Amino acid sequence: MAGAPAEVREKAQRFVAGMSSEERMLAVLKGELYEGSWDDMVADLQARLEGRPYIFKLAHRIADDLERIERLRQFERSCGVDLSDYVELEP
Repeated sequence: MAGAPAEVREKAQRFVAGMSSEERMLAVLKGELYEGSWDDMVADLQARLEGRPYIFKLAHRIADDLERIERLRQFERSCGVDLSDYVELEP
């Protein structure tokens, strides 16, 4: 985060300010449970949907979470940032 240009940091902060609590949770969990990998998180959710062993019970709204992940992933790709560096869960 500190190494990102000011314009990118500001864009990420504006994006984070508009994120839902579910999106914030996903970004935090990506950093804390999946070592920053959307791919690992998506694989885990899909395994759960298919009844295969999975790592973490994220939510019963898996399809919604997968859509949220894609939106967050697209933003990260377009800006070259990791949202987990910008998001904190509200107390």
